Amino acid sequence: MGNYKDLEIYRMAFDMAVLIHHYSLKLPGYELYEQGSQIRRSSKRIKD
Repeated sequence: MGNYKDLEIYRMAFDMAVLIHHYSLKLPGYELYEQGSQIRRSSKRIKD
């Protein structure tokens, strides 16, 4: 078996994390720093 990064589920989780991060940057200014920051941090944990 190869690296865990070769698994389809890992690639799907990574793509989802990137997508969520991208969309969180489009939040309104008053939400960008509080909720946006929390969303970005939690989206990175999807693949862990």
